[in-house]
Amino acid sequence: MSETSRPAADIKAASEPPPHRDMTGMRAPHYDFADFEARWHERWEDQKLYQVDLQRAQRPYYNLMMFPYPSAEGLHVGNVYSYVGSDVHGRLMSMQGYDVFEPMGFDAFGIHSENFAIKQGIHPRILTARNVERFRELQLKRIGNRFDWSHEVNTTDPEYYRWTQWIFLQLFKAGLAERKAAPVNWCPKDKTVLADEQVINGHCERCGSLVERRWLEQWFLKSTNYAQRLLDNLDALDWTERVKSLQRHWIGRSEGLEFQMAVDGIPDQHVQVYTTRPDTIFGMTFVALAPHHPLVAAITDPVYQKAVIAYQEQVNSLRSSPDDAMTGVFTGMYTPHPFTGERIPIWIADFVLEGYGAGAIMGVPAHDERDFAFAQQMHLPVRQVVQSTDTTISAETPLTETFTSTGIVIDSGEYSGLTSEQAHNAICTWFEAHQSGQRSVKYRLRDWLISRQRYWGPPIPIIYCPDHGAVPVPEDQLPVLLPEAEDWMPTGTGVSPLAAIESFVHTTCPICGQPARRETDVSDNFLDSAWYYLRYPSSTDQQHAWNPEITRRWLPVDMCVGGADHSVLHLMYVRFIAMALHDLGHISFSEPFSRFRANGTITMAGAKISKSKGNVINPDDYLDYLGADAFRVYLMFMGPYEMDGDFTDRGINGVVRFLDRIWQLVTSHTGSWPERPLEGEERRLLHLTIKRVSEDTPVFKYNTAIAAMMEYLNVLERKPEQTRQDIETLITLLAPFAPYITEELWARLGHSDSVHAVSWPGYDADALQQESMILPIQINGRVRDRIQVASDTPEDAIKQQAMVTEKVQKFVAGHHIAKVIYVPGRLVNIVIN
Repeated sequence: MSETSRPAADIKAASEPPPHRDMTGMRAPHYDFADFEARWHERWEDQKLYQVDLQRAQRPYYNLMMFPYPSAEGLHVGNVYSYVGSDVHGRLMSMQGYDVFEPMGFDAFGIHSENFAIKQGIHPRILTARNVERFRELQLKRIGNRFDWSHEVNTTDPEYYRWTQWIFLQLFKAGLAERKAAPVNWCPKDKTVLADEQVINGHCERCGSLVERRWLEQWFLKSTNYAQRLLDNLDALDWTERVKSLQRHWIGRSEGLEFQMAVDGIPDQHVQVYTTRPDTIFGMTFVALAPHHPLVAAITDPVYQKAVIAYQEQVNSLRSSPDDAMTGVFTGMYTPHPFTGERIPIWIADFVLEGYGAGAIMGVPAHDERDFAFAQQMHLPVRQVVQSTDTTISAETPLTETFTSTGIVIDSGEYSGLTSEQAHNAICTWFEAHQSGQRSVKYRLRDWLISRQRYWGPPIPIIYCPDHGAVPVPEDQLPVLLPEAEDWMPTGTGVSPLAAIESFVHTTCPICGQPARRETDVSDNFLDSAWYYLRYPSSTDQQHAWNPEITRRWLPVDMCVGGADHSVLHLMYVRFIAMALHDLGHISFSEPFSRFRANGTITMAGAKISKSKGNVINPDDYLDYLGADAFRVYLMFMGPYEMDGDFTDRGINGVVRFLDRIWQLVTSHTGSWPERPLEGEERRLLHLTIKRVSEDTPVFKYNTAIAAMMEYLNVLERKPEQTRQDIETLITLLAPFAPYITEELWARLGHSDSVHAVSWPGYDADALQQESMILPIQINGRVRDRIQVASDTPEDAIKQQAMVTEKVQKFVAGHHIAKVIYVPGRLVNIVIN
């Protein structure tokens, strides 16, 4: 039996979804959603309702959502929250006349899929296929999204990763991919290297293990070449601001001084130091190098060499938190202070990073928190050289904490008395004049490490020839297929399991024909997902990674929705690859997503959802018990979509009652609906509802849009007689949020077309004007009476009418009226003394 033809029950069992949730106390809908959900989904697919003619679309609109890892547990509630929110937007744009393309696929390579395969002892190729099937057939096709499945992509498909490998080759030929020895992040549990972005507070972002440092030959993509453009472009992007802030922080641009410091007793040997605070240079009491700085061996005093080597071997794990005690070792060597000539000790310290700045820092404990902590640990001097402009604290006063602000420079020779900014510029000028330093811009961003010593990924398409070195696989030989392997478990040796497959490793050099060997590392699955949006519209094109004509018509993406947790891990990589492909002439745009909105994170009882807390929300339970519509509407109603929302079973009941009431309102009606035109207040309330929903939905204020519909339902239920216009408008407004029930009710109203194919209702601004209004009258802020006036009554007349009511006259008698305030359309306030 093929994996794609497995019975649904077998698929579900193989994937081990989370335990079912107790639904006690939750109200089930009175309508039979099981009767129509599957029927309408099947009809949509038969009619190809959500398939767009990509070549002939008149108003293309690309609505993208981040595709999922097909994990063991299936979709979690956070996925559904993100996907439904994106789908509501896509459905709205479609009803507003756009040709909306909303594809879906699977990010199926990588550690996430392979680790579960290891746990189950099942080959990842088999298990991943089962998980993909479960995701698609048992979950994604149930939640009511308008997915166009005819353009599904799967990163494990050779026809997909052929082009992932092709992109790597374009970067390699352009000098943007290189193999080099470097200290890398090693996850001892996953037995592979990690990019800097995949290390969170010293731990693997996937499994949580404490990450180690290793020196390995690895493939890097030169994302640092684009650091400034990645930063500059953020200003013009229409993206969620918190995502842009996170990217700015990760890129980490800093301006400072890079200068040389000699090493006592070693002629022509200098340590290159970088600092963002040249104004504090007279407070330097030590210099610290990264543990594996290339100069360590050359400058260490022989007496200290054994201790230094032992320390380097010891420092193999990243810091788990910034509060950990810092460690270091003295090299036995000194460097003369560039201004005073004082002998400054040279240390090695684990808080200094190889990749940042010059891998060496000047230690100024008085004005840097890390330097201060290190100095306290090693009993090094603390010397204050900058003080606040509004204090008289003496430089001799022992510091108990750092002063990190700018201020007035003290005890700094000729620079004393200058402001920090003045001293900064003057000291930089001095170094430049003496040709021993220069102003410099540095970035926190590191080159993207893509090598993985695992099995489950696309082989990196490089061949190593004894004479020609690293040679790209010819493009007509792509894809380099991932070979079948019985022994596919990670080795933990820094070498991929592919290295043991001789038939894969041994090949010939494309240039000279000599025996050669293949690269056995596979690429990070974040490279797979860095270009998937390009492939979706061209998924059937076997000649191009992306069809030029279709790409010009549909890209860049109009709207992308996803989690803020991908702000660095995914979105930075996507932007870098787009810029590189643009510069190489492969695409016409350099930013992939015109707009990006980050959905909030769902919590339960205020706590983050996780297995360890036992509060995992399995969406299958809610889809089974409530149906897709109630689950969708509740997720969108929890709170502002771009902010975090707290999930409660109790909160769902109100949404279920709302849908039940709509169902009852429509299905209990007998005979034909009156089609009389609406006038007066009932017309105003209808158009006010259309306005509120039409304005809130495009800006992802879904909760207030739903609240407006709930309020309008209250209005309709109080009316002696509803009209066809009342009912059809409410169903149309609700359609993007609750696609199944609205489709069913639309058909029951006698329509043969789909509600999702009708035009979005517009509102008449003139209809919003009230014929009359009731205004509360306050006296010194307390309501004492009310008046009813025509909506077009002049302000003076409203004030006059408010003053002459019997109740107002009673309260103002004998008092001086200081002023009368009219808040248009809301109230009149009379201020008396």
